[in-house]
Amino acid sequence: MTPIKKNNNEKGARPRKTSERSGERKNSAPRKREDSAGSKSRKAGEKRSSYVAKEREDLRGSKNLRSPKSGQTGKPSSSRTNSPTAAKTRSPRVGKPDTRRTPKSKKSEEPGLIRLNRYVARSGICSRREADELIAAGEVKVNGAIVTELGTKVSNADKVHVGDQLIRFEKPVYLLLNKPKGYITTTDDPQKRRTVMALVENACKENIYPVGRLDRNTTGLLLFTNDGDMAKKLTHPSSNIRKIYHVHLDKALTKADMIKIAEGLTLDDGFIKIDEIDYVGDGKDRKQIGMALHSGKNRIVRRIFESLGYQVVKLDRVFFAGLTKKDLKRGHYRFLTPQEVNFLKML
Repeated sequence: MTPIKKNNNEKGARPRKTSERSGERKNSAPRKREDSAGSKSRKAGEKRSSYVAKEREDLRGSKNLRSPKSGQTGKPSSSRTNSPTAAKTRSPRVGKPDTRRTPKSKKSEEPGLIRLNRYVARSGICSRREADELIAAGEVKVNGAIVTELGTKVSNADKVHVGDQLIRFEKPVYLLLNKPKGYITTTDDPQKRRTVMALVENACKENIYPVGRLDRNTTGLLLFTNDGDMAKKLTHPSSNIRKIYHVHLDKALTKADMIKIAEGLTLDDGFIKIDEIDYVGDGKDRKQIGMALHSGKNRIVRRIFESLGYQVVKLDRVFFAGLTKKDLKRGHYRFLTPQEVNFLKML
């Protein structure tokens, strides 16, 4: 018998399988080492995360840690910015404005300097707007030099003239006079008649001026001040300052004429309509009339009654811009209270 030769391929097949299995065993050992290394890394990461979480909780307790921004999960991070030192030195958020004010330098405050128009207005001769017009027209001099530039600043040491008149900057003063009969409302009279200035000449050291006018034979409330802006506001028609008068007529006012006055009359300078009119008291004496109006036209009350054939015997202003003559005797004056001044400024 001829012996059967074994196939070399079959002979080598078994070793290849053995080598494959041995290769698997060889490859499995590194995988186990890799798994053990990953486990150690995860354990280290868990320890680190627990430490960071504990650190973050401590920081939250001390209120030194910011709350997470919108869109963040709020999970602890292993970044160094979570450490207490980093939290203290953290830079401001980008784009957040710095609201801290820079202290003004002493030079920028310019102590003792005020605008020239305010200086002129505080002297009492006009308002600030009118002072600007005087400055632009070259009517104002500072230390002998004409000043036409608006916004010029001066001090109390400077000498300011408006025309030929020397003026000075003063604190605001407000004085209320119960004017008697026989005095004209002006600061100076060429005919040397008695003026209301004689009644308040010793009231204060400031230069005060009457606000508006009262006729020589008209009595009642008259305000004085050195505040040009206030005087302008109280006399301007757009301010609609309310005034009440107690009128004594030469004869009884008929009901028909009272209705005509209430509905409005046309005088030489135009149409005039008052706010209220009525008999004083119980109405038995129809010669005494109470009238309220806002108009500041010259001699307006007298002209209203004269247009209907009446003569005004006495005229007394008992109310002006919220002020009354309560407890103020005829010929006497008083200074306004801070509350009254604030009320006038709000008109």
